[in-house]
Amino acid sequence: MRKKIIIILLMSSFVLTGCKITKGPDQATLNYMQPVTLTVWGVWDNSNDFIEFAKAYKALHPFVDVQYRRFRYEEYEKALIEAFATDRGPDIFAIHNTWVNKYYTIGLISPLPDRITMARPVVTGSFKKEIVPQLETKASLTVPGLKKKFIDVVYHDVVIKEKIDSGDGTGTKKTVEKIYSLPLSVDTLAMYYNKDLFNNAGITTPPEFWDNDFQQFVKKLTKQDNKAQIIQSGVALGGSDNIERSTDILSVLMMQSGAEMMDENGSIKFNLVPSGMQKSFAPGVEALRFYTDFANPAKEVYCWNGQMPNSLDLFAQGKLAMLFGYSYMLPTITANGPKINFAINKLPQIKDNPAVNYANYWTYSVSKKILTNPENLQKGQTYAQQKQNTAWDFIQFITDEAQVKSYLEKNKMPTALRSLVDQQKEDERIGVFADQLLTAKSWYKGKDPNTTESFMREMMDNVTSGKTTLEDSINKAARKIYQIEKQE
Repeated sequence: MRKKIIIILLMSSFVLTGCKITKGPDQATLNYMQPVTLTVWGVWDNSNDFIEFAKAYKALHPFVDVQYRRFRYEEYEKALIEAFATDRGPDIFAIHNTWVNKYYTIGLISPLPDRITMARPVVTGSFKKEIVPQLETKASLTVPGLKKKFIDVVYHDVVIKEKIDSGDGTGTKKTVEKIYSLPLSVDTLAMYYNKDLFNNAGITTPPEFWDNDFQQFVKKLTKQDNKAQIIQSGVALGGSDNIERSTDILSVLMMQSGAEMMDENGSIKFNLVPSGMQKSFAPGVEALRFYTDFANPAKEVYCWNGQMPNSLDLFAQGKLAMLFGYSYMLPTITANGPKINFAINKLPQIKDNPAVNYANYWTYSVSKKILTNPENLQKGQTYAQQKQNTAWDFIQFITDEAQVKSYLEKNKMPTALRSLVDQQKEDERIGVFADQLLTAKSWYKGKDPNTTESFMREMMDNVTSGKTTLEDSINKAARKIYQIEKQE
């Protein structure tokens, strides 16, 4: 009786204008037509966007509903871990691009399956239109396909290499690559600058490189009162907690200098000279020196200290000439500083070195616990497996250009898709961020990215306070991060 009711309800949901259903689905199709509700958790995306995604997806798969819940960043990861510990976790959830390996390591995310079978209504007949529920099996996005479709940084962040049995009976292992997450967008670090402060200092164009001109600009743009207190800063560099995304800024300086951040074995390398580099010094050390000089009162470029307000707030107040930030900061700046005459320029580079920019984004993964959730298992292992596949199908659906394009346009966010980069470069608001996407990189920050960042901030503070030397500070941070990575 229950199956008959389900069939009737599902048949009614398939009815379209001018069409009718003349026969019900067979048992195999019915197995794929059980009503499914996907729960999605995130931080930055709003509910309205997911309502639109859900409506579009439901038009193709009427038996699937999507419920989205948004959390504050401060409470999000704790809520995730606690929910999974009690089998109340979401089916799909957003994780930062530097968290993918962490959630893979602790066994909370599942890989994209090679193929996905779904039931969907198909219109048949040339004259007499009929809607017939049919099974459709399609190949999922492959790793080569991901490389072609998404910008490079996505491959490096969401694809994980695994060792599996070769299957030849010798017990040898082979390496395979699997996709564990897909993003809706990718942001890049750029330079916001106050045009009025530049004009008053006689500076016509923002700096393109981290060279002598940049340092001279900082000196011109920094002002102190008669008590040697900074009342206008040329740039937010040198500090840790009071500079937005300070660890990202230092990371990209290291990477632009040629530092290797971490190898595939989890060993920290940013404190060492990369193999093959003809230098007697570690580029990461020099990047740390450059960064912290701006918080050193003994240096001519001194313009920052630990007593200053948050860099984003100071820029909105019109007292900071240059701020390094992401496109997501733009609404905060315009809301808090509506009278600020500012513009956005590309992130400065090291002259004669290849361009390196920095990516910061969130990406959606499917919970591995769908397969062990008691509520799902009550409906059978086949249902649990199908729910996991449906979750992955939904992620592929919303990250495809056909769906994500309107989402990006509405929210003014840089794309993760290669096909949209050139179009976004012409956008007045996000063009600068989009223009940097093809050279954007990030790095795996270990099993505990937040702790890694805290060690990096401690490293900065040790240098600016004079507590330890540059070399001692960076070596100490490298050791601490490595110890966290190697903990079982």
